[in-house]
Amino acid sequence: MKKECIAMLLAGGQGSRLYVLTENMAKPAVPFGGKFRIIDFPLSNCTNAGIDTVGVLTQYRPLELNSYIGSGQPWDLDREDGGVHILPPYQSATGASWYKGTANAIYQNIGFVDMYDPDYVVILSGDHIYKMDYADMLARHKKAGAACTISVMEVPWSEASRFGIMSVDGDDNITEFAEKPKEPKSNLASMGIYVFTWSKLREYLIADENDSASENDFGKNIIPAMLGKKEKMLAYRFAGYWKDVGTLDSLWDANMDMLATGSGLDLFEHDWPIYGRSVSAPPAFLGKESEVLHSVLTRGCVVEGRAENSVLSVNSTIEEGASVEYSILMPGAAVKRGAHVEYAIIGEDAVVGEDAVVGAKPDGSEGWGITVVGPETNVPKAYKLGAKRMLNKAMKEVAR
Repeated sequence: MKKECIAMLLAGGQGSRLYVLTENMAKPAVPFGGKFRIIDFPLSNCTNAGIDTVGVLTQYRPLELNSYIGSGQPWDLDREDGGVHILPPYQSATGASWYKGTANAIYQNIGFVDMYDPDYVVILSGDHIYKMDYADMLARHKKAGAACTISVMEVPWSEASRFGIMSVDGDDNITEFAEKPKEPKSNLASMGIYVFTWSKLREYLIADENDSASENDFGKNIIPAMLGKKEKMLAYRFAGYWKDVGTLDSLWDANMDMLATGSGLDLFEHDWPIYGRSVSAPPAFLGKESEVLHSVLTRGCVVEGRAENSVLSVNSTIEEGASVEYSILMPGAAVKRGAHVEYAIIGEDAVVGEDAVVGAKPDGSEGWGITVVGPETNVPKAYKLGAKRMLNKAMKEVAR
C-alpha cells in the first residue's frame, strides 16, 4: 500500500456565495462548462500528474457529489491499490464531529493517510477551475527539501487583501505569511494548494488539534506555526489560468472564459484533458430556424431559437423565438418560446416561461450583476427578473 504521494481534496464547503445554486448540493458538484462539474478539474489534474490515490473530504450536502464521483472510473481512479475514496466526517470514540476547519478535516483522516504511508501529501480544494501539474510542484518540493510548498500566483494589488499573502526571498523561500492583510506587503497570493512532507504535517496537525484556541485552519494556524518554527517553506509560482469560482460572478466569468480567445482556459488541448462523467443523451439538434453564434453546445441540446456567446449544458433547450445571450444554461434548463435571457445563469432543470425576460445588459451602474434562476425553478410566463436578482424554487425573488 506504500505510496510516495497521495492527494487530499477538500470538497465539503457549503458555497454560500453561490446562493440558490448550492442550496441542495456542495459547491464542487456545481455544473461547469456544459459537460463538467467543478470537481472534475482537481480530479483530472491528479490523474494527469500521476497521483492515483485521492481522498475526497465531503461534508455539506454530499449526496450528489458522492453519486457523481462514484467509483472514480471517469478519472481512471477506480483502482484496487489506491483510487478515489469519499471521506465524510464520522463518529469516533469521543463522539461525532463535523470537520471544524481545513486542518481538522485532514487530522480526522490521519488514519486514512497513514494507511498508504506516503512521503508527501498534496492538499487541494474542490472549488477552483485550473490546470496544474502537481508532479512538477512535488519535484520542486523534493529538490528544495521543503517541509511545505505553497502554490502562489501574482494578483492585482487592489485584490491582494482578499487572499493569504506570501513574502519570499530571492530563492522563493517563504519568509512571511499574512491571511487577508489590510495592508499587504506582497501580491503573491496563496492558491490553497499545498505539498507537505507528511511526517512534518502529521506533527503539526496533532499539535494544532491539542490547541484549544486554534481555528484548525491551514492558513490561519498550520502555515503560521510552521513559519514560526523556521521550517523550510517554498513558494511555487503558477502562471496559468486559475479562478476561484466561489461567487456567482466568478462562476459566470469562468464559463465565459471558455469562449474568450486568449483567456488561458483551453478545454480542447489533448495533452492535459479534463475528464468528467458522461451523460447518456442524444446528439445536439439545431432547428432550421435556429441561430447559434460563438457558443458551446453539448449532447442532448435542442436549439430552435437563438444562442450567442453562451454555454448550453447537457439536455438544455431553447425554443423557437427564444434568445439566450451571454448566459449559462445548466443541465436540463429550458427557455420557452419568445423568452429572452441575457447575462444570466439558469440552474439545472429550471424553466424560463414563454415571453419571460431574465437578466439585463451591463449598464455601468454599481448595482448591476449576473441574474440567477435556481435549480428546478419555473419562471412564470411573461415574468421579468432584473439584473442582480435571484429566483428560487419557492418563487422567492431576492437581490444579492
